[in-house]
Amino acid sequence: MHIPEVTPPTVAITGTTDRFPVRRIFCVGQNYADHAREMGSDPDRQQPFFFSKPADAVVASGTTLPFPTQTEDLHHEVELVVAIGVGGKDVAVAEAAAMIFGAGVGIDLTRRDLQALAKKAGRPWDMAKGFDQSAPVGALTPGRPATHGAIALAVDGETRQSGDLSMMIWSVAEVIATLSTLVELAPGDLIFTGTPAGVGPIRRGQRVRATIDGLEPLEIAFEG
Repeated sequence: MHIPEVTPPTVAITGTTDRFPVRRIFCVGQNYADHAREMGSDPDRQQPFFFSKPADAVVASGTTLPFPTQTEDLHHEVELVVAIGVGGKDVAVAEAAAMIFGAGVGIDLTRRDLQALAKKAGRPWDMAKGFDQSAPVGALTPGRPATHGAIALAVDGETRQSGDLSMMIWSVAEVIATLSTLVELAPGDLIFTGTPAGVGPIRRGQRVRATIDGLEPLEIAFEG
């Protein structure tokens, strides 16, 4: 019997030909008050909640994607993504930033119609978030990310999302520390840290550009 060889997915690193190996992808939900409101939730500072995407959902900047199956309501969510370089569990907030290898721009692609149906039925919405090629991530910039700076997304040149990293309800360090109480974080983990308001649909044939001050832009397109 032939045992297949599986190559782990990787993300580019700025200034080098080296690649960051991806182990797992975690995402924190509704970490900007304005986005929580637009999704019909109370933005009070409650305990953050998390969901996951498969590691091989990562997509490099510059990729043209087939439009996802089983949806007519694909949504964009621009996010700061942090890459974990040092693992740990039950990490203190003051120690969490030291675990970061680097940061990049990400887009949490969401099949919103499937998510709405799952929520209505009280079922998990894994397939609304964790489908193939649902986690575009731009090149990682080594070092700790800024706590302030513009975060934005445009579709075909029209700005859809615009905010600031300082608008996060939970800081990056708090997100990492909280997640480390639920799972033991390890090198290679990526964490999507939430999106500002303005999430909305992407149509076939459209181009998406996501930016965060100080990081490499992320650009993707969809087949017509």
